[in-house]
Amino acid sequence: DPEKSILFVQSHVHEHAELTWILNTITYPGELSRMTQFKDKSRSHADNVNMGLMDYPVLMAADILLYNAALVPVGKDQKQHLEIARNLAERFNNRYSPTFVMPEGYIPETGANIMSLQDPLHKMSKSDANVNAFVSLSDDEETIMRKFRRAVTDCDGLIKCDKDRPGITNLINIYSVFSGLTVAETEKKFDGAGYGDFKTEVGKVVAATVVPLDEKRREFLANKSYLEDERASRIAAKTLDKVYRKVGLYRPGKK
Repeated sequence: DPEKSILFVQSHVHEHAELTWILNTITYPGELSRMTQFKDKSRSHADNVNMGLMDYPVLMAADILLYNAALVPVGKDQKQHLEIARNLAERFNNRYSPTFVMPEGYIPETGANIMSLQDPLHKMSKSDANVNAFVSLSDDEETIMRKFRRAVTDCDGLIKCDKDRPGITNLINIYSVFSGLTVAETEKKFDGAGYGDFKTEVGKVVAATVVPLDEKRREFLANKSYLEDERASRIAAKTLDKVYRKVGLYRPGKK
């Protein structure tokens, strides 16, 4: 709802990059090198390990802190990044006086850790080389259905959450999130059903949410005046002005 949420192109708001640089001056290389995602991506993309990859958590912190976000919805894989944002906010506030809101994380009980459709022992990632391993918010219904039909399951045919059934457990969690049913209700509903039928139903419930989202996304992208809305820039600029003033940097045109 554009009346409640401001949708904008991040690269259009230069304050994100500027605050990232300021936060870099109070960030320690050691804490960035320990980030799980940095280590994972460094292993999978050994030919392109760069500072942009290592510095990504600081940019994410700037994304959050610029807008005084009090509650941030994240998956379990992003919990470390939120902790970095909290550490940097606390570090800056202690050094320069209270400036940033300390963000709290909102991690749902179900669906906080969605796994790959092709390798359910690893998390779902849009950077996966296998396009069938993840669902994009821009996928059409046919593509979504195909990906779920090809999803890896298990060999015993039971639709039951269990650590020894990572494939079907992942699909149950996805169905639960998109349908609104609990995991137990999902297991009961599909008790006795075959994997093929279940995967089709998971695809349908996901498509029912994702396809309308993509239609709305296309509508917004086609509306140039909406994308040029400067509300995000005004909020970000107000925060950055405060930061610059406290660290003693001059901004042209600002008192």
